[in-house]
Amino acid sequence: MKISSKANRAIAILFFVSFILTGCAGRDPSISVSSPVPSAEKSAVSSSPSVLPSSSPFILEEDWSDFFHGMNGTAIFWNSGKNEYSVHNSALALVRRSPCSTFKIVSSAVAWDIGLFASGTTTRQWSGEQFWNPEWNQDLDFPHAFRTSCVWYFREIVDEIGRERMLAALRQLQYGNCDISDWEGKQNTNNSNPALTGFWIESSLRISPQEQVEVLERIFGKDSPYSFNTISQLKNAMLIQESVAGGPVYGKTGMGKNLGVVADAWFIGFQERNEGNLYFCVYLGENENSSTSSKMAKEIALNILRSIPV
Repeated sequence: MKISSKANRAIAILFFVSFILTGCAGRDPSISVSSPVPSAEKSAVSSSPSVLPSSSPFILEEDWSDFFHGMNGTAIFWNSGKNEYSVHNSALALVRRSPCSTFKIVSSAVAWDIGLFASGTTTRQWSGEQFWNPEWNQDLDFPHAFRTSCVWYFREIVDEIGRERMLAALRQLQYGNCDISDWEGKQNTNNSNPALTGFWIESSLRISPQEQVEVLERIFGKDSPYSFNTISQLKNAMLIQESVAGGPVYGKTGMGKNLGVVADAWFIGFQERNEGNLYFCVYLGENENSSTSSKMAKEIALNILRSIPV
């Protein structure tokens, strides 16, 4: 559903205000994620302005409520080739929440790019601790760990990346609030196991659905700072379906709980199309009368994808 030009301008202004006011730092291509940010440079990086698109995007406010079945949520799709956003529930699309396991896209990109897997193997040894997900109770390689969203595997990866390199990567990608202050994830009210907590799981790091799609473009777009091998490894792990409405779909789920109740459920990713990548994010917040899950967010995203003409 296309809205009036006046309403369209109002939404565009709202989006641009969010670009300016909510970015953690400007994107500085001189900063390498493979090396720490010198202390003298940190203040300059954190105070630099956000980067705006070279031209104003065209923004459509969509009514996709039939896909959500009354659930509290938002969806944002960005056609990078046309610079066109389609948004359902635009107010919620600007609210920052915990990224949960969608952050594994970023931690994986950094890990591959700095050579954590340079030895030729991505396998990590299981400690023997029994976790709630039986698929985690074994030695795991990268593709298996990513697809099963194994927290202990990525907790080790994040620790080996380290604080300074991680912060540099987040600033370069303009990733939400870039707040990794709760490195161990002690703010998490749902889990106290240090192998299963971190700043990205219901803790200090926050990002909005709008920022999620923009970060995906910075990783997978033509100006990506990451190597061809890194992107290939990520795409192999993220492939969801070979073809949905004419193109392959790549994505990652994420879900976090607060005191046992699902607080955040995500599915983010992109579809390769002839005119350019179509980046998307579906987010579901806490719902009083229904059980929310990342599986539901994924189903909603794929159904919306099928409804968007190629």
